[in-house]
Amino acid sequence: MKFKKLTFILTALFALLSNSSIAKERIISIGGDVTEIIYALNAEQDLVGRDSTSLIPEQVKKLPDIGYMRQLNTEGILALKPTKVITTSVAQPSIVLEQLKAAGVTVEQVPLQYTTESVVTKIKRIGEIVGKTKQANILTEEFTNKINAIEKTPLDVKIMFILNRSGSTQMVAGAGTVADTAIRLIGAKNAVGNVARFSPVSQEGVIAANPDLIVITNLTLKSLGNIDNVWNLPGMAMTNAGQQKAVLVVDDIAFLAFGLSIPNELQKIRQAAEQVNKSAVK
Repeated sequence: MKFKKLTFILTALFALLSNSSIAKERIISIGGDVTEIIYALNAEQDLVGRDSTSLIPEQVKKLPDIGYMRQLNTEGILALKPTKVITTSVAQPSIVLEQLKAAGVTVEQVPLQYTTESVVTKIKRIGEIVGKTKQANILTEEFTNKINAIEKTPLDVKIMFILNRSGSTQMVAGAGTVADTAIRLIGAKNAVGNVARFSPVSQEGVIAANPDLIVITNLTLKSLGNIDNVWNLPGMAMTNAGQQKAVLVVDDIAFLAFGLSIPNELQKIRQAAEQVNKSAVK
């Protein structure tokens, strides 16, 4: 009996110590896509910090902000005494990540690519890191189902994605951008798919591209002041989109992260494109 009692005590003590060890994990999440997935996996209990792009879900804003993911600061991160940092692969500067490793912090990097396949890979990898593989498999299936539910049949609709952060200089999203990927995923055409990355565009360029639908982000709308000012941009009023006042506002963070929220934004763009297509047929 004494042996059994001792075994029971030791087992309970071991479990207590193990749980204490787990509770001591202190994680900083860098990248809105990473943070969103951690919360979706119900693994946020050990988070002690996040970067400025981590804004989804709303409760994450209560965590200390260590700054922009492309301008990381070693001292600011170490001040939160993390044991682990889970970061997107585009986090910079890389020397900060090396300094964190040298300080004994475990640094886990996950890919950020603008494909639905990369999101699936990311979910599974983060699931492994936080010990939520079963939940990650369920989340992966849910994400894939949402993507598959989006209608992808080809539409003869040209979409122009515009960024305007200064109120005067407009940039359009060409090939190799997240916006270009989104447009192709919903079966539409990028009105400026012949240009590379984000590029400035002239009045003549806008007229020549002649988009049927304009897509802007919340920050661009804020920069412009109001939705009607879209048509005051050089050349915009002379396009099909300008004549029909066809414009859609999407979420900046969802596009920046290209994570769990992206299916909702893709669905919005598809529905807007379908509406434009119906109007053109009439």
